[in-house]
Amino acid sequence: MRFKVKSFLLLTFLGVQLHAQENNSITTVAPFLNIVTDARAAAMGDVGVATSADGNSIFHNASKMVFHKSEGSLALNYTPWLRQLTDDIYIANLTYQQRIDERSAFGGGIKYFDYGTIEVTQEGSESTSDAQPYEFAIDAAYALKLSENYSMSVALRYTRADLSITGTNITDIEPTNGFAVDISGYYQSNEMAFDQFNGVVRGGFSISNLGPKVEVVSREEFLPTNLKLGGGFDFIFDDYNQIGLTLEFTKLLVPSVGGEDENFISGALKSFGDAEEGFSEELQEVTLGFGAEYLYNNAFAFRAGYFKENENKGNRNFLTFGAGFKASAFKVDLSYLLSNASVNNPLDRTLRISFTFDFGDSYEF
Repeated sequence: MRFKVKSFLLLTFLGVQLHAQENNSITTVAPFLNIVTDARAAAMGDVGVATSADGNSIFHNASKMVFHKSEGSLALNYTPWLRQLTDDIYIANLTYQQRIDERSAFGGGIKYFDYGTIEVTQEGSESTSDAQPYEFAIDAAYALKLSENYSMSVALRYTRADLSITGTNITDIEPTNGFAVDISGYYQSNEMAFDQFNGVVRGGFSISNLGPKVEVVSREEFLPTNLKLGGGFDFIFDDYNQIGLTLEFTKLLVPSVGGEDENFISGALKSFGDAEEGFSEELQEVTLGFGAEYLYNNAFAFRAGYFKENENKGNRNFLTFGAGFKASAFKVDLSYLLSNASVNNPLDRTLRISFTFDFGDSYEF
């Protein structure tokens, strides 16, 4: 991507808000942390806190790692960004998770957002220079089963953003660093027998990106702290056919107004009751995701999903579709997004891809 940098573009690279609209949407620093990159979750309306465990559990709910049937997993995910406008902006992440024993597991990952190459031309000058803004996060997590069906986890995260663009009149954008933790829990029932099918109940929660505010251009911004609650059910018809349904709700734990004097703990608590229009506006800050997955012989998967955000809080509204194929220990997943909102979505008509490799012994539940 090569073009002259304008003032409105610089605001985009500050990373304060992914979907800036003239409404009551809440801004944060490092919003890339909330972008779903693995194709399985992306094909199911961005749900993941209560879906069955896979090689990307650490991103959505690290507690699921101890319910993954493979001893170890390595996953690589790639998501183009603004594909309709350019071809060199992307988000990629690599995750690794390892079972320690039947009750515990650990994992780690890195997520990288490359904004591409920016050609900077100073007004009144023919000289140019290139800038390459980027953001990344490094995670480490540990999960422990507290009972046969319930686990909890804690994850630590370091983030860094270098969005400075030299050669412009904006010279005070320094690289930023942030630290955060995730706390999550996951429940998965034993397989239960019904009249026409067997079933498994799933449930999960997570509080993600909880950490101190980050200084950006002489002011402090909150990290995108989220509370996620989800539940699901697997319909197991026989050894070959299975359908999983998952519903997820997300609330951004960042003050709607003010917050300048709040720390990250008091800001998260304040976010439940500070909306100017009261409880009705607080409900507008809750997003909904719904996903469905059909599995055949645990080798072929077909998925669909829906995501809804209130029009006053960002107005993301989209349908998702996808498929997956598994051969032995190797799995490939694809997803596609169709925006259903009046505003542009940077992932509209974008194909995302994931590769997962499972290894080691198999654990049964």
